[in-house]
Amino acid sequence: MNIDQRAPLVARQGIFIAAPVAKVWALQTNIAQWPQWQPDISSVRLEGPVASGTIFRWTAKGLKITSTIQEVVLERRIGWTGRALGMYAVHTWTFERRDTGTQVITEESLAGWVPRLLKLVDPTFLEKSLAASLQVLKQHAEQ
Repeated sequence: MNIDQRAPLVARQGIFIAAPVAKVWALQTNIAQWPQWQPDISSVRLEGPVASGTIFRWTAKGLKITSTIQEVVLERRIGWTGRALGMYAVHTWTFERRDTGTQVITEESLAGWVPRLLKLVDPTFLEKSLAASLQVLKQHAEQ
């Protein structure tokens, strides 16, 4: 699964987390628990197991999103697509085991009329959003 490199907004961010990959993976892929540790996410309804084809409906920063998990490779990679008003997202997370922790890389593309407007108003919106998500993940995984 790859993001759409032709989308109006495309970003890639990475971070090293001083925690085992199993812990980082478990935190990030326990989608139903996101509202407990991610301040921007107010609700999640997961409609099945964390597996390819499962839908989850969530609210982030007041925006209602319907996502479908597209790829799951245990402790290595998860990716989903998502739709919200005026937007289509493709989002991937890659987890690489390191001697002293985990390297996490996240990539996202946003297509549609809302991302085209966002690109004019705040061209670094997506980079900042991904970096903030990684910082929250790091903070909670390293506890």
